[in-house]
Amino acid sequence: MALQQYEQQGLLFNTNFLEKTKDEQALGYRGELVLIEGEVADDKGRTKPPVALLRHAILLDKDDKLIFVVGIIDKLDLLPTFIEKYQQDFASDIRVLLYVVNLTESMQVEMRGINFVLIPLTEGIVWNELIDELYLEKSDFKGQSAAEKIMTVYDEFGSYTPKYPSMGFDTAMGKTADITWETHGAV
Repeated sequence: MALQQYEQQGLLFNTNFLEKTKDEQALGYRGELVLIEGEVADDKGRTKPPVALLRHAILLDKDDKLIFVVGIIDKLDLLPTFIEKYQQDFASDIRVLLYVVNLTESMQVEMRGINFVLIPLTEGIVWNELIDELYLEKSDFKGQSAAEKIMTVYDEFGSYTPKYPSMGFDTAMGKTADITWETHGAV
């Protein structure tokens, strides 16, 4: 499966879980996905931390193909990097929703035959935002394993019809601003 290969290649970062669904038909993942690896730090081959990540990643792998991708990127200009690095593993009917920190409005962008739903987000938890976007309730996940919860969201996403305008990538890049992720912590 693609996710198992990513794990072997060190492309899964800060993994929360990587597990099969109960029927073992799909593999679910939550954590971070490396978009740009860190450079080699020493002569032993150790690397520096990744330069760019798909944070809060929610991935579903079925039949060695990614069928569902959700996460957050800091800048819209990382979208082509994500596509270039992982498109060979995209299922033909992949479903993708990305939160983008530096976007000023929600939109849909088609690139290489894939529709990307793009929503601005400067703080929060991607899983919670996704559940709200799809109008799911906690009770929809009762008794499910972590991977099965991703499958439930994936199934709901199949009937999801975003009302955001469609535009080309160049137009979308004009709808970005100098916005950074808001962090909260001890003062």
